[in-house]
Amino acid sequence: MTTMTKKAESPVAHLTAEDIEQIGLELDAIRQEVIDSRGERDAAYIRRVIKVQRSLELGSRAVLLGSMFPPAWILGTAGLSVAKILDNMEIGHNILHGQWDWMRDPKIHSTTWEWDSASTAEGWKKTHNETHHTYTNIIGKDNDLGWGIMRVDEDQPWAPRCLWQPVMNFLNMCVFEYGIAMYDLDMGETLRKRKLGRPASPEFKKNLKNTLAKIRKQATKDYVVHPLLSGPSALSTLTANLTANFVRNVWSHAVIMCGHFPEGVETFELAAIPEKETRGEWYLRQMLGSANISGSTLMHIMTGNLSHQIEHHIFPDLPSNRYGEIAPKVQALFEKYGLNYHSAPLPVQVASAWHKVLRLSLPNGWLAATNRHNLVPQLRKLYTMATGDRRTRRALQKELDAFLAEAA
Repeated sequence: MTTMTKKAESPVAHLTAEDIEQIGLELDAIRQEVIDSRGERDAAYIRRVIKVQRSLELGSRAVLLGSMFPPAWILGTAGLSVAKILDNMEIGHNILHGQWDWMRDPKIHSTTWEWDSASTAEGWKKTHNETHHTYTNIIGKDNDLGWGIMRVDEDQPWAPRCLWQPVMNFLNMCVFEYGIAMYDLDMGETLRKRKLGRPASPEFKKNLKNTLAKIRKQATKDYVVHPLLSGPSALSTLTANLTANFVRNVWSHAVIMCGHFPEGVETFELAAIPEKETRGEWYLRQMLGSANISGSTLMHIMTGNLSHQIEHHIFPDLPSNRYGEIAPKVQALFEKYGLNYHSAPLPVQVASAWHKVLRLSLPNGWLAATNRHNLVPQLRKLYTMATGDRRTRRALQKELDAFLAEAA
């Protein structure tokens, strides 16, 4: 089981209540150090990143005016891809978290910023800042776990539709900004209510109107205005914009998957969360429910410093450029209290996350019980489970559970 409270050996069993609260106090001290030392160096950093991003986007769009020539298309598309990634990851995501509100700069503030994405800033802040960061990795509460389209834990019942989740995840990756926009609207829940004959709420209708307006604005900018401005290069500029948005979608999807989906990242049951979670307990859940990506300074910037996902989830409102600075202190705290600081290079984390998506698309234990010698009968068993009734699935699942128990 990946739900922490149902593991045979809990990774926090050795911690006392006093230990957990002490972890909270030590993390609070790290946080306060950063708050006390925030200043011009940090402000200069975000202003410099914004300037680089805007210069890169403007320069790339200028190059794309001649995109009918392959070298210009390649150069302009590459630059625009990087500019869009910077806008979403290191700039937009972190400004909307309020990381730079302390500057009191109305141009770089969570209440005024709008980003180059299909999601509206307000919609994203509600689902991400308020819901995801409050209920991190709690099954049934944190929809960032699988974005409402995937099974993400063995405790969640398997159904034949789960077989499609690798395909669904791939398609979601390709159009990630639109998937997030629909997720911010809680479209799945609204559709379920409609099946039960319940009308959409006035709030949903308002948010839907705003989101569609944002999507229309983004599409007009990228797929109408800029191609037309390119004149003879209109078609090639259109393909360049499509490609840049695709690259940004794939990259952001990979980074976010690496932060929460790799094998070994903990998930939690709502019933196991105290009604009044202490600061230390909340910190501990963030620590165990996140994973980092190791790499260079450039890679950290391109991920919006979400490569320091552990530090980000512990301190979502601290300036992103400080995460690398405090990461060794946070890791030392993990080691001090015997906790797993989950960090690995990008290819390793991406492979682990996709492995989990595939593994959980199948019945519990099916993948572990399958090898090249028994592949054919195992495929027959899978077909029977996918096409049979619930009683049939339960019976075959018991066989797989027995295999896992014997193997353990």
